[in-house]
Amino acid sequence: MFRPITAAEQPPHLAAINPWEGVSDVYRDLVRRGGMPDTGFAGQLQEGSFFGKGQKEDVVAEAERHPLMDGLWENKIPRFENITVPAYVVASYSNTLHTAGTFRAWRRMASEQKWLRVHNGQEWPDYYDEENREDLRGFFDHFLKGADNGWEQTPRVRYSVLDLEGGGRVNVPATRFPPTDVTPTKYYLDGRSRTLATTVPTAEATAGYVVGANPDTVSFVTRFDRETLLVGYPKARLWVEADGYDDMDLFLLVQKLDAYGTPLQEFTVPNQGAMIQDVTERGASILRYKGSDGRLRVSMRHLDPALSTDEVPAHTFDRVEKLAPGEVVEVEIDLLPVGLAFHPGEQLRLVISGRSPLGTMMPGNREYVPANSGRHVVHTGGERASYLQLPVKAA
Repeated sequence: MFRPITAAEQPPHLAAINPWEGVSDVYRDLVRRGGMPDTGFAGQLQEGSFFGKGQKEDVVAEAERHPLMDGLWENKIPRFENITVPAYVVASYSNTLHTAGTFRAWRRMASEQKWLRVHNGQEWPDYYDEENREDLRGFFDHFLKGADNGWEQTPRVRYSVLDLEGGGRVNVPATRFPPTDVTPTKYYLDGRSRTLATTVPTAEATAGYVVGANPDTVSFVTRFDRETLLVGYPKARLWVEADGYDDMDLFLLVQKLDAYGTPLQEFTVPNQGAMIQDVTERGASILRYKGSDGRLRVSMRHLDPALSTDEVPAHTFDRVEKLAPGEVVEVEIDLLPVGLAFHPGEQLRLVISGRSPLGTMMPGNREYVPANSGRHVVHTGGERASYLQLPVKAA
């Protein structure tokens, strides 16, 4: 687990660091992602870590006692501006525990000499791959031993592109992430046609679902007529309403569909046998990639103006703003970064639901039961033009 607090303390003998997929904010990444008290995996993890001074920290109990971002959680966030040593950061798009925290640390650390590699699998097979280990040796040999091994010529960013049909790529060079030729592009939701388009629907419409019903999901689809590459940070800006309740736990998923509308997925581990099929059917989300997801408790929608950017919204999680009857509010929801290729005829689907479409992080975790009731309504078009913003790379 990536906890760069040590690097932020600037110990004099620390020469370089290698954060390899991890958590950089325990509140936002582990125990209350999106403001929701989803601690199933934290409970499992707690049995084997969180030790200090001969005692074990009970982060699950702390998440219950401290539901808002306060000093307890802030103290666990490293001072990224103090991390100035050379850093080789390794991330993936598919780890629902580590992806957000690793990319956050990459963006915010102050190191002038920092490299990012985004791989296309799960962290353990990637870590033990001999080619990757040799790559890491090159980094440390350069900064710890002063080896003149050409490391400085390594591209500052090497990202991967998932195809989900066997045509993925790795080690695509770039000078930054997202690459410089990426344009954040708004795809507007249309509640009547259930489509996504780059033009705002002139007529206002709504789409929604009853909590606990079947289906308890509303989705929107767009079809690409040419080769399209998404590399960077998706986000959604939605106008939403809770009919019959004062809050909403919202879950979002961006899926790739083939030309016939079938969802495409990919295992991130070499094992693809019957047992791994079973445990990842509805859960174990870090072992099978089903798309870029995001979540938000709507009463925790307040944005942090200091940390938010147009690409990546960040919430303060320090206040609760319940919904009044009939109130329609605007929310921004960050989704995990993507590197995803679409061929002509393939489709993208935005799923909005009152429960996680991915299930648990790992097998055996207790699944989170959202605090939802009534009917969730998404407003689209006109003055309430909800949209999905996608990072579209130039052809």
